[in-house]
Amino acid sequence: MAPDWNERFSDSEYAYGTEANTFLADNATMLVDPVLSIAEGEGRNAVYLATQGFRVHAVDGSEAGLEKAARLAADQNVTITSEVADLNDYQTRPNSWGSIVSIYAHLPRPLRIKLYPMLGQALKPGGILIFEAYSESQRGRGTGGPNDLELLMTCRKIEEEWKGLETILLHEIEREVHEGKFHTGMASVVQYIARKPEQN
Repeated sequence: MAPDWNERFSDSEYAYGTEANTFLADNATMLVDPVLSIAEGEGRNAVYLATQGFRVHAVDGSEAGLEKAARLAADQNVTITSEVADLNDYQTRPNSWGSIVSIYAHLPRPLRIKLYPMLGQALKPGGILIFEAYSESQRGRGTGGPNDLELLMTCRKIEEEWKGLETILLHEIEREVHEGKFHTGMASVVQYIARKPEQN
């Protein structure tokens, strides 16, 4: 069963910590302004990118999460914009984002096959996608992520569901993840970086 995200984010503690995802932070210099971050939660990644000088728009279904994101941004003396939206209904214009970030946004396949092509179109030519999610091999480990195989990722799913992008990096690896109390320990993840081709 999926968490009640408003309930999870209503606690004063940040469920996934306040530090950026390390895969994102390690590759942030590749990003192009402005940045859209989907399923942003409590703002740790959006706020980090804002401290690096990016204009960041955070989208999440949890009002409680985005309220905490705004507080975290204020604590760091940066500004982000945010939008409470169900990704099932989310729309954004083609060629409108320099980069898109998806960190641990575990979505059912019917939503992915609708959302990912739209997000690919929303990237500007030359725009960058940075994506990390738990892999199917993570199931049952108890160190983070859902136990539903449909929500977990593989490289093949990435190749099938993200359309029209040029792969820069795509692999499944094991790595230590330490992001609050819900993501902690050795984990199997899929990491993906891609670029939208420049228009001729």
